[in-house]
Amino acid sequence: MSWLTDDDDDGEYSEYDESSAKVRPNPKANKPRSKNRPDHADAVSGRVFSVDRGRYGMWVAEGTPEERQLVAAKARELGKNQDGKVSVVTGDWVDLVGDVTGDEGSLARIVRIQPRSTLLRRSADDTDAVERIIVANADQMLIVVAAANPEPRPRLVDRYLVAAFDAGITPILCITKTDLADPAIFLANFAGLDLLVFESRSDDFPLVDIRAVLEGHTTVAVGHSGVGKSTLVNALVPDANRAVGRVNDVTGRGRHTSSSTISYRIGSGWIVDTPGVRSFGLGHVDPANILKSFTDLALLAEECPRGCTHLPDAPDCNIVGRVNAGDLGQIGSLRLDSFQRLITTLGSTTH
Repeated sequence: MSWLTDDDDDGEYSEYDESSAKVRPNPKANKPRSKNRPDHADAVSGRVFSVDRGRYGMWVAEGTPEERQLVAAKARELGKNQDGKVSVVTGDWVDLVGDVTGDEGSLARIVRIQPRSTLLRRSADDTDAVERIIVANADQMLIVVAAANPEPRPRLVDRYLVAAFDAGITPILCITKTDLADPAIFLANFAGLDLLVFESRSDDFPLVDIRAVLEGHTTVAVGHSGVGKSTLVNALVPDANRAVGRVNDVTGRGRHTSSSTISYRIGSGWIVDTPGVRSFGLGHVDPANILKSFTDLALLAEECPRGCTHLPDAPDCNIVGRVNAGDLGQIGSLRLDSFQRLITTLGSTTH
């Protein structure tokens, strides 16, 4: 078979040229999609303070004369993760485009999530590795526990502490309803931890002291249903109007009242109120992060055998040996007990 060349002007295919090619018209008469995405260099930065059915409450230009609230939705170009969606959560800093005036009826678009400093997460149970992000960029956790009605649950507090240590968040403890029971026995469970503790009678909180600790920080408030967490938030932020509940007289359990996570500004800080929970899964937690939070014990662990569990029966554990020898005193013994209890709670070992 011979091929047509540039010299075959009079050949069999000479009457055809490039203009003879047939191109199927675009049935939608629109431009082909480009792989180039806008960089949104003019995007405005904002903080997410609430999430409600695909709409995000935002604070923009905080601390300036242009400070305002607005509502935003996720833009399509934000992309998707392996679960098929990108999670934007309370506490996130994001980039916004579109209508960022904050006028009634306006809707901005979230095009980027800025890097997060911390993520507080939980799973449905300890066997579930799928994480649920509770809040982003918090640096303190206010754990609210009642001295009675409902009875305090040390193991649930242990779980909060594990999640805080894993996220790199500083935990703080607030004991409510101390007029109903002496919290000393409960607090003895945490004697080995350097925890800041607030105590309050029913509906009588040390607000001045708590506000001073919240100033300049983003603090996430967590607690069992019915312990007075939302009551505390309402006392700190009078216009918050968070729903509060009562404890069931039969079961002794609190009723779920707050159904969403929302943050409120307190001076230069923020407090994030979360729904009350009765369980707190830790399926996502890396046990090594727990040891990192006990800096004194972590230094001793450097001399432990590889794969040491640091539990009482661990062979040749340097931490256990030093504590048993009395080298760390009473506080060292208490801290090791707290650490071992948290590791046991997690149901795993450090490496």
